[in-house]
Amino acid sequence: MENLKHFVIDFDSTFTRVEALDVLCEVSLNGHPNKDSALQKIKEITDLGMEGKLSLRESLEKRLDILQAKKEHLPELINRLSKEVSESFKRNKDFVKKYADEIYIVSNGFKDFIVPIVEQYGINPDQVYANEFTYDDEGNITGFDPDNLLSSNGGKPKQIQSLNLQGEIFVLGDGYTDYEIKKAGIAHKFYAFTENIRRENVLENADHEAPTLDEFLYVNKMERALSYPKNRIKVLLLENIHDHGIKKLKEEGYQVEVYPAGMSEEELSEAIKDVSILGIRSKTQVTAKVLENANRLLAVGAFCIGTNQIDLNTCLRKGIAVFNAPYSNTRSVVELAIGEIIMLMRNLPDKIKLMHEGNWDKSAKNSFEIRGKKLGIFGYGNIGSQLSVVAESLGLKVQFYDIEEKLALGNAEQCKSLDEFLETSDVITLHVDGRPTNKNIFGESEFSKMKDGVIFLNLSRGHVVDIAALKKYIVSGKIKGAGIDVFPEEPMSNNDEFISELRSLPNTILTPHIGGSTLEAQEMIADFVPGKIMDYINTGSTSVSVNFPNIVLPKLKDAHRFIHIHKNEPGVLAEINNELAKHDINVVGQYLKTNEEVGYVITDINKDYDSEVIKNLKKIKATIRFRVLY
Repeated sequence: MENLKHFVIDFDSTFTRVEALDVLCEVSLNGHPNKDSALQKIKEITDLGMEGKLSLRESLEKRLDILQAKKEHLPELINRLSKEVSESFKRNKDFVKKYADEIYIVSNGFKDFIVPIVEQYGINPDQVYANEFTYDDEGNITGFDPDNLLSSNGGKPKQIQSLNLQGEIFVLGDGYTDYEIKKAGIAHKFYAFTENIRRENVLENADHEAPTLDEFLYVNKMERALSYPKNRIKVLLLENIHDHGIKKLKEEGYQVEVYPAGMSEEELSEAIKDVSILGIRSKTQVTAKVLENANRLLAVGAFCIGTNQIDLNTCLRKGIAVFNAPYSNTRSVVELAIGEIIMLMRNLPDKIKLMHEGNWDKSAKNSFEIRGKKLGIFGYGNIGSQLSVVAESLGLKVQFYDIEEKLALGNAEQCKSLDEFLETSDVITLHVDGRPTNKNIFGESEFSKMKDGVIFLNLSRGHVVDIAALKKYIVSGKIKGAGIDVFPEEPMSNNDEFISELRSLPNTILTPHIGGSTLEAQEMIADFVPGKIMDYINTGSTSVSVNFPNIVLPKLKDAHRFIHIHKNEPGVLAEINNELAKHDINVVGQYLKTNEEVGYVITDINKDYDSEVIKNLKKIKATIRFRVLY
């Protein structure tokens, strides 16, 4: 009997997401002019009761008096409550059914609506302990049985004591009345359930916080729907990630911490120690030193296109998958480029400045249409190719230069040499990635070969342009106008000063790295990147990862998934399969993808297996990281 466990579970705001009497108020007072005020009053009384600030009996009496409910309202109430079962209870329905004989629903609510809900989960009505409504001859709810232990303060401990349960008793609930069972010395442990509501005075007295039923089952090493509780996955988001991304990650159940600016290497090295998912934009450098401290890190999300701020090779060697948003802000960057080309061709930056100084300079001097001009796009990737299409529709002639042979869209032409590109373009705009070899690819030599009066834009990466050389050619007039959105050194936050040699130069547009900073783009990025990270965490899929072997996996069904990341060495797959064979494990499906550095093996197996196999798979010499998913 010593090892027998009993589970005492509350109903309102625990088994279900709501307080049932609140819902009954909505049903019984539907269409009543005082419905909203009555509902608010009931919620206030409920909270006072749950916090122990109002006697339970008084709380019940006051609420029932406001309700004006009838027996005929109960079917609708039960229908609504069936749809309001807590997500983690629905997810772990198998646990509830399997341990139904050891589960006791103990509530200060009412059997009339509790039994029909928990019966759907295999719980015997005889193991539901709650109040019961009293009715008059017309079916009006008139009150409750005052002799029921659960109608008064201290009722829950007395009720559990009367059951004379042998073994350990675990209590899971959200209210002070649930803690009273532990306080009375009857329960082994009290878990404050916070999936639906968080009451600080309850948490203060709890042995453990259970944000979900998954956490409760994980701590007690019991069967559960998820291999690892999502509330234990800590996410750190820097640099003002869009609210949509924050919301999406919180809704997944992760712990999410938000920091409005970038972090220095030292700051991030400290902050990342217990982080599982890191989200950044362009300012934060995820260096080898930072990654040395990232012992729990599973994934990095770059909420932008570029990933040169992340040490991808070190991430790969540590088994950390990196994801970015390669397409989400493409249109925004293209539109900024088009807008700046028009402004610079019309010499608008200088004219606008003069107007603000009170000078009226109405003149067509140095002002040109873009139609018929030759636009040179340096880098014909996602952004460059879309810019090509939009620019051509506005009448620009488009040519491009790329180190690879690319399919030209529309009437665009690929230049055979860089010199041809530089010497014939009226406007040159850069759209290349931030790899180290691209540092200062535009400097003295390249600027000197450009046409006199050229317009120059860099909306790609700050380090690809030699700023001193650019300044020289703007001042000389050879570059008639420049639009620069990215810089070799950028402020860590909006509170820091922007310092650059390019400040105050003529016909020069300087923008604070906002090429992709539109609400539309940021929302799309904030949807795309978390989606890919969550897919990786939940299924192991690495679709569009910038450093991992890309593999799209089917959804896991009735199986456990072993994820094995290892150094790409001969014989590892054989070792994995030999280990599985030793333990007579039936393989449902197996997937392998490699790159130069790592191998990525995913094996789906039947649920029944000896846990010893996990220890042995982790011991394979080339192993970088091993995870079990279900």
